[in-house]
Amino acid sequence: MLTAIIDYESGNLHSADKAFQKMAREADAGEVVVTSEAETVAKADRLVLPGDGAFPACAAALAESGVKEALVEAVEQRGVPFMGICVGMQLMARMGHEYEETRGLGWADGEVMRITPSDPGLKVPHMGWNDLMIDIQHPVLEGVRSGDHAYFVHSYQIRMADPAQRIAKVDYGEDVTAIVGSENRIGLQFHPEKSGPTGLRMIANFLNWRP
Repeated sequence: MLTAIIDYESGNLHSADKAFQKMAREADAGEVVVTSEAETVAKADRLVLPGDGAFPACAAALAESGVKEALVEAVEQRGVPFMGICVGMQLMARMGHEYEETRGLGWADGEVMRITPSDPGLKVPHMGWNDLMIDIQHPVLEGVRSGDHAYFVHSYQIRMADPAQRIAKVDYGEDVTAIVGSENRIGLQFHPEKSGPTGLRMIANFLNWRP
């Protein structure tokens, strides 16, 4: 089995690569590669899309990378399991509103909007550990419970139009979407590779997930 972490020059992939490599060894889940090649994306059995920075820049980088078409075909036509991380999750949305309106992949029924905490003492970006509140059970969350911690660094979130696709949230002066998913696609707003045992468990579960 081949898991491809997509490199489209929109994030530091070192820690994600290390975490996925570690859990692939422990779960006997095949090979993990970091790739910017469409051919590798097209033949992968699992796909991971990280992302750091602004939504428009990440969307543009993905469009210009040469791998977007292979990614979309693999996920939509072949049903390859997909995980988006941080801005990689936000790109799953229909539209982003960071700086300018930018189309996303349309895999999550929502739009990316700035976090607006009701408490003026809560700063944006939302940075640090927060407790997950799980709304919907999902195979990638097997062994993870509400109250488990995850590590966040972000100023924007997906505001979901379809609550059935919001798997988990956190409280940061408002409900902030933490995990979205439907069919063979799941997105994590936090960084699982930096989220200790909780994040590593989700990575292992993803590597063995068969939607």
